[in-house]
Amino acid sequence: MENSLREAAIAHAPFFVTAPGDTDALFVGVVWFVILAVFLIGAFYLNIHALPERLAHHANHTQIQLIGVLTLLALFTHNNVFWVAALVLAVIRFPDFISPIQAIANALMAMAQAKGATLSPGGAAQNPAPNPSPATTHGTTDVKPADGAGSPDPSSGDARQENPKDV
Repeated sequence: MENSLREAAIAHAPFFVTAPGDTDALFVGVVWFVILAVFLIGAFYLNIHALPERLAHHANHTQIQLIGVLTLLALFTHNNVFWVAALVLAVIRFPDFISPIQAIANALMAMAQAKGATLSPGGAAQNPAPNPSPATTHGTTDVKPADGAGSPDPSSGDARQENPKDV
């Protein structure tokens, strides 16, 4: 009676129940599925996690290093605020403030070079020391020329000469 009961139970057993000593095919299939799922979910997670950095790289963003640091912080700390901040920085284009300021600096340098001044590395303008003529001191003609003419230059219309520093 016991054998017939066992035979009836085996006949009605589901397909995933294996006989003693046989390989459990369902277990092997589930193990492979779990391993594959873990790798695919991990790849998907890292792909989504690198999204702000890829967006910034494709847009040639100026803050790409900051965005990369924020994404790494989010990865290692599991703090989503860093990832959201990196995504916002990657998506929003900030106005370019450097180019107009650089254009102004270049124009000022060109104007200073046109006047004969040189710019020091710190950016301060330095006028070259003019060679004073013996006839001029502080913009007035106090010493008369050696030929005794004594009259100012008729082309200037004024007895005073302009000093390059006063211009």
